Amino acid sequence: MKFKLLLLLIGINCQTFAQKPEQLIVKADVERVIKTLSADDMQGRATFTPGIEKAARFIENEYKNIGLLPLTGNKDYRQNFSMYKSTPVEVSASIGNTIVPKENVTVQSSSASFNWSNDADVEIVKISAEKNFRTEYSKIISSNKKMLVLVDPQFEALFKRIAARNNSGNVSKELNTNKQLVFVLGDFTDVKAYAVKYTGKVEKLPLFNIAGMIPGKIKKEEYVVFSGHYDHLGIIKPVAGDSIANGADDDASGTTAVIELAKYYKKLNNNARTLIFVAFTAEEIGEYGSAYFATQIDPIKTVAMFNIEMIGKASKFGENTAFITGFERSDFGTILQKNLEGTNFKFYPDPYPEQNLFYRSDNASLAKVGVPAHTISTDQIDSDKLYHSVKDEFSSLDVNNITATIRAIALSSRSIVDGKDTPKRIPKLEE
Repeated sequence: MKFKLLLLLIGINCQTFAQKPEQLIVKADVERVIKTLSADDMQGRATFTPGIEKAARFIENEYKNIGLLPLTGNKDYRQNFSMYKSTPVEVSASIGNTIVPKENVTVQSSSASFNWSNDADVEIVKISAEKNFRTEYSKIISSNKKMLVLVDPQFEALFKRIAARNNSGNVSKELNTNKQLVFVLGDFTDVKAYAVKYTGKVEKLPLFNIAGMIPGKIKKEEYVVFSGHYDHLGIIKPVAGDSIANGADDDASGTTAVIELAKYYKKLNNNARTLIFVAFTAEEIGEYGSAYFATQIDPIKTVAMFNIEMIGKASKFGENTAFITGFERSDFGTILQKNLEGTNFKFYPDPYPEQNLFYRSDNASLAKVGVPAHTISTDQIDSDKLYHSVKDEFSSLDVNNITATIRAIALSSRSIVDGKDTPKRIPKLEE
């Protein structure tokens, strides 16, 4: 009789914890994790740097302490893959008889070298002042051609951003020597002659997501994914002597949420579906980590994805709120809000539709193939002055907001994790 009573009490206690994430998700631990990930000694966690390796080891150790298992087929928590990185070494260009200043020419190519001199197979394109730069640029980089792109001086600021990105190295899944893009800033009218000489360094480099799982108790072949990206910008242009882009909100906050949710569900240990917790790499340079992850998981078996991106401060809707990208594309958000009935937390649709955030974060790779994959955020993106700056530090965060949001995700995800709710599939993206 005493044994049966003990089992009953344990069962009641587990049910109570399941309803009250605040008893298992503790603010002090949230602070510890995010403080560590955004510390200066992580050097901004840029892809391919010692800083991101240090961050990866920290996350791995957290997973180990929690008791997560590696993904099926993996020997450890690293989901390894590789990419090609192409970095310019030397570039020179002339238009007509005029030598273009070095700061006004930039190259995007995975070729080790090329030498143009009025080549017939090079297409000359002009982004003139009246055009939409971003639209034209998107068309150009999605092409598979050799192009000389003449950029109007009006777009100097955007040109410099592209040049800075190119100079730090372009990353690609495979080498494509057919694609050679040369951007030249200047006021050019009728170009009858040109020459470009380029030398680059091409390397095949390793990358790795950090992923672990809790196998499902009943529906093992159905997956629920919790994710955030652990990379950031690294060392950037100094401001007042500070050159470390710590990425506290972007996205140490989301990675912290993934770790805390893993800890929460491991303590409950009653998940019907298999739970996968993944910290993505290379989001900042093209979402390559999540793109690779999408090739390693069966989208048909993936029931939902909770991608968590920038929850460091209160949203535009106030405290105890967050928004969900692509809210209208499935009933994912409706399910989450239903599970929050009786609480003071509320999820809203994305208030920034013009930003196209649904396909700009790590949820996109799975959303494109029909998974109800959504990003949860609180960032006031239209007024966030710390975004991608050296000021995105721990001191700028509201740890109460982060903790409240993590608890809300834990509570609102419960019926999906338990196998009671299955969000509607998202129409596949036709590309």
